[in-house]
Amino acid sequence: MDLRSAADRWLSDDPDPASRDELRAAIASGNEADLADRFAGPLRFGTAGLRGPLRAGPNGMNRAVVRQAAAGLVAWLAARGVEGPLVIGFDARHGSREFAAETARVATGAKRAALVLPRPLPTPVLAYAVRTVGAAAGVMVTASHNPPQDNGYKVYLADGAQLVPPADAEIEAAIRAVGRLSEVPLGDEGEVVPESLIEAYVAAVAALVGDGPRALTVSYTPLHGVGAPVLAAALEKAGFAAPATVPEQAEPDPDFPTVAFPNPEEPGAMDLVTALASKTGADLAIANDPDADRCAVAIPAGSAGTAGSAGEGWRMLRGDEVGALLADHLMRRGAAGRYATTIVSSALLKALCAARGHAYGETLTGFKWIVRAGADLVFGYEEALGYCVAPSLVLDKDGISAALLVCELAAGLKAEGRTLADRLDDLAREFGVYATDQLSVRVTDLADITRAMARIRRRPPASLLDEPVSDTDDLLPDADVLTLRTASARAVVRPSGTEPKLKAYLEVVEDVVDGDVPAARERASAALSALRAEVAAALGLISP
Repeated sequence: MDLRSAADRWLSDDPDPASRDELRAAIASGNEADLADRFAGPLRFGTAGLRGPLRAGPNGMNRAVVRQAAAGLVAWLAARGVEGPLVIGFDARHGSREFAAETARVATGAKRAALVLPRPLPTPVLAYAVRTVGAAAGVMVTASHNPPQDNGYKVYLADGAQLVPPADAEIEAAIRAVGRLSEVPLGDEGEVVPESLIEAYVAAVAALVGDGPRALTVSYTPLHGVGAPVLAAALEKAGFAAPATVPEQAEPDPDFPTVAFPNPEEPGAMDLVTALASKTGADLAIANDPDADRCAVAIPAGSAGTAGSAGEGWRMLRGDEVGALLADHLMRRGAAGRYATTIVSSALLKALCAARGHAYGETLTGFKWIVRAGADLVFGYEEALGYCVAPSLVLDKDGISAALLVCELAAGLKAEGRTLADRLDDLAREFGVYATDQLSVRVTDLADITRAMARIRRRPPASLLDEPVSDTDDLLPDADVLTLRTASARAVVRPSGTEPKLKAYLEVVEDVVDGDVPAARERASAALSALRAEVAAALGLISP
């Protein structure tokens, strides 16, 4: 009866006829578990604002939830006297355009200007627009690389960075203080941002690439997302040839039909782009995730490391490898300032900074923390394929600008008869092999994650890889993160902030003896496999 009463109250105030019909059908079905899940609680601001399944009810993404979130956001801005328009972007997922329009109507109803991007565009374009137009805040309607049944609502503050505490809790409180949705004033759908802003972003990204070689063949996929037109325009403006794009994935498709998950980190997600790379004789294969704030890179296998599952003859570079390559490239270009990453990323960046005299920053996971590593930030990255190569342009991860700098680096190396793999070998000879891997377990019951974290805290391993655990760092209650270190290995365990996953980030360091990088990589690979099994056992899991 309590569930039915809650559902009836929601129905009486839901502004969307389609979601009202959906909820009535859910009630009529008699599926109490489904109804209980829909009303288990409201979606709350987390690592990436709101994110959840598209469905009726407070525990889903729908027009009612979006109206409430937008009303809370504009009320919070007004209470703090923050002036300026609200800039709104959206990707090509189910509901994104409608949620953007709903947000604009709430903003204009509150007498605040709403500037809406003209079409589905990458998240970094929205982040760029916030600072460019002097906005009070920005909203990006996207679920990034989540499954197709999800959508989300990411908030940027006036500085162009994602919100952090206490702003998230304050906005959450303002959202809960919103009264009946039928009483929220609504205006028009705002003003469309002119194409000149997108052109300015493309020109600014292209200008990040200096003079130098441009002979490079690239295969590319936007993974059914919105990155293709912007990336192609930026590459061509910078003087590169247009990439060969995977035809099956070139156009936005919210159902993501060719991949199990629209995340280039997932097994099989880059198979089509590496197959195209083989067919076209490409030097590189590049993928953006659906909202193009992440960038994945694959290279021909056979030099550094071993072939991965991205496709026969090709190896997908880990995010830590691309992060090290980009940091090294920017350092050699003379980019002075702070280089930052997260506690779960490779320690190689710290070694690079120490050797070359640059300030180093290390933060909690998430770009909302990385971009706040210091006012002198010049580069930041996270191992989950996110890179900020131009903080003055986009104060967030940007898969478009990262792709351009990867192309600049690869073209310069190609002109010397070398490759990205060769540069990774150079770094290994200088600093040792920093090999990373990840144990990632997707769950259907979030309690499984809670139990696994409790288990490893209760009985942490005394040794890993036959070395004593010399340091155990538990960040509770501030963050649900546990780090175990030995003399040559590290494991960082945490729940994902955006997906129902438990993750363990693994790293081993192997010295290169007599310049034999392949031998050091083989030792590191074997050690990582053993470390993976040991950490899985400590968590009470079977390593997949």
